[in-house]
Amino acid sequence: MLKKIYKAHINEKTGEVQTIKEHSLNTAGLAAEYAVMPLKEMVSVMGMLHDAGKVSNAFQRRINGENIRVDHSTCGASIAIEKYPFPAGLMMAYCIAGHHGGIPDAGHENDYSNNGGLYNRINLRKENKDPELDFSDYKNEITLPKVDMDKLNSFLFSDCMSDAERRVDKFSFITRYCFSCLTDADSIDAAIASGTMQEQKLKVDFKRCLEKVNKELQAFKCETDLQKARGELQKQVFDKISLKSEIYLMNMPTGSGKTLCSIKFALEKAIEENKKRIIYVIPYNSIIDQTISEFERIFGEDAQILRHQSSFSYEDEEDLDEDYRIAAKKATENWDCPLIVTTAVQFFESMYSNKKRKLRKIHNIADSILIFDEAHLMPRKYLKPCLQSISYVTKYLNSEAILLTATMPDFHKLISKYALPESRIEDLVSITEDFKPFKKSSFAYMGKVDDETLIEKACKNPSSLIIVNKKETAQRLYEMCNGRKYHLSTYMVPVKRKEVIDEIKREIKQLEEDYPDLSDVPEERRIIVVSTSLIEAGVDLDFHTVYRELAGLDSVLQSGGRNNREGKRTNATTFIFEFSDTKPTDEGNLTRSLLEKGADVSEADVITGYYERLFNMKDDEISAKTMSKYCRDIRYIPFAEYAEDFKLIEDSTESIFVAVDETSREILRLQENGIPCSPRTMQKYLCSVSKTELENLKSQNAVKDYGQGIYCLANPDYYDENKGIVFTGKDYYIDYR
Repeated sequence: MLKKIYKAHINEKTGEVQTIKEHSLNTAGLAAEYAVMPLKEMVSVMGMLHDAGKVSNAFQRRINGENIRVDHSTCGASIAIEKYPFPAGLMMAYCIAGHHGGIPDAGHENDYSNNGGLYNRINLRKENKDPELDFSDYKNEITLPKVDMDKLNSFLFSDCMSDAERRVDKFSFITRYCFSCLTDADSIDAAIASGTMQEQKLKVDFKRCLEKVNKELQAFKCETDLQKARGELQKQVFDKISLKSEIYLMNMPTGSGKTLCSIKFALEKAIEENKKRIIYVIPYNSIIDQTISEFERIFGEDAQILRHQSSFSYEDEEDLDEDYRIAAKKATENWDCPLIVTTAVQFFESMYSNKKRKLRKIHNIADSILIFDEAHLMPRKYLKPCLQSISYVTKYLNSEAILLTATMPDFHKLISKYALPESRIEDLVSITEDFKPFKKSSFAYMGKVDDETLIEKACKNPSSLIIVNKKETAQRLYEMCNGRKYHLSTYMVPVKRKEVIDEIKREIKQLEEDYPDLSDVPEERRIIVVSTSLIEAGVDLDFHTVYRELAGLDSVLQSGGRNNREGKRTNATTFIFEFSDTKPTDEGNLTRSLLEKGADVSEADVITGYYERLFNMKDDEISAKTMSKYCRDIRYIPFAEYAEDFKLIEDSTESIFVAVDETSREILRLQENGIPCSPRTMQKYLCSVSKTELENLKSQNAVKDYGQGIYCLANPDYYDENKGIVFTGKDYYIDYR
């Protein structure tokens, strides 16, 4: 009698069959290749078992063309728990059960309620005696390897055996990492077997890139005090390249060349220690453009950079080489690329997801150099899990991280308290006296002001920037201004904001050419800009005077970076004010207390003290979002629930598509006719409003949903080209004469 052939995949082009045995062996080998040494044996078992459930008549009928649903993932999970001791068997079960739909919540051992939890699925599978689902023949297809449990358990628990919270947090992280090894191995082997594998890969020559960075740095002049200070700061960093640590702190003021300094350090480390990749993590979509542009300008053809962010799609880039586009699009799935630039949201939400689509890339974060730009902006509500993930990747997965910022909290204390006390941390900049030449603006507290007083003061300067905390405030102040006035907020579509920013740059440049000393500027030539905090990140503008509504110290210091940016004047001041009818945040109160004491808020020790007080006040909030707050036992981890809750950016706002040019009007026409459009194509025409504001517009029939999940502005009267979205329509006078 011929041995039955159990099919795993069929090549779409040739019809060639890959057997379950072949696929299991290939997946096991790839997964083990991806994993760090202590986990290789265990992930190899996962690879062997993940498709054991395909050894059933039901699944073979499905692969031969029958339109039936067959749950094959639960089968391998049940074998893992049965054949391997706790906790290894449980970790395998989490990963195998979720290798298609995502790591499930555990549930409880005696659960038969059909809720999709791990134990529930295993229990129901055991109860189902349908002979078509019998997969016992897997024993003739798959030989299960051994796992050294002593070594595995030592890796998992030797540093957290007595701490239940640390056990849960670490175990859940390692489970996601193993899941990543399994799912990427499974996906790649399945693509090869099915004939859909793309061979193109992005290429980066680290040595050539380093040569070009060094050439760029050598071209900098070192004549003025500021230029000399920049050189000394960078030398502090470069002198420590040979030091071996896990986490490096790069505390450098704005204008000191942080980006170039950090990428040189990362390239040196990657070459010296043979790291696989460099991952540059940036807090905002809005500042990725300038970082990517800088890298592309310097590296040229020596670096095919992978750009991964929600607002960017390689499909929408018309000028790219087609091979590059295909390779880049593929690399976004698993980050198999030497140089990646991404957002903090993409990075951290992937780390804490439960879905294959996001977690698949996590194993490629191992053996890397990670750079976290503006590291102080990690959201406070998620600070502990963010710091944990950085510590775990550097402690257990052979990576190294650089935390880069001009406003550095005491990360030594924070990481020790909220992540791993054993993390090795190195300060790359220890002498802060070199910061002084970068101080281009002083900070003064104005106290409480009314709208009229603020506008009156701002209008006396050659160019003024007023930054406020709320969009409606920005609109209100803008309406009160006269002359060359501009407004910036997310009520405006991004494409129009960029046009306004470009116009402001031209106006300021022309003003400085016409009035080199900025004295005796006539009233009609004075420039006033009213903006929300969006102008503080990645917007290169230089104003004579800045007025900043009271906020956290990091925001205040960022606003100062828009004042006397080029350092041409010696007496520039950023004024901090409050509106009498506005209640400040805790961060604002701390900032005010420093300003009222006359502290120089740009000093490194003042910044550190501010963060220490703030984090002490917010300790409960910082610790609230770890997995160990959801459960205290690794047997009952709610992976799916936690992932659903883990959102770095809260869903407190809604997007509205606004047609402002011919391109966007064509998109709107397609929407009206029920033709779907790429969300990324629509991105640059999306305004941001609160949920309450959206309801207001809906009540006035100003917006419509054409079935794609994005509201479109249906009445153009509710968009002003200068102010963006407005919430009352225009009044019309009807003449009946």
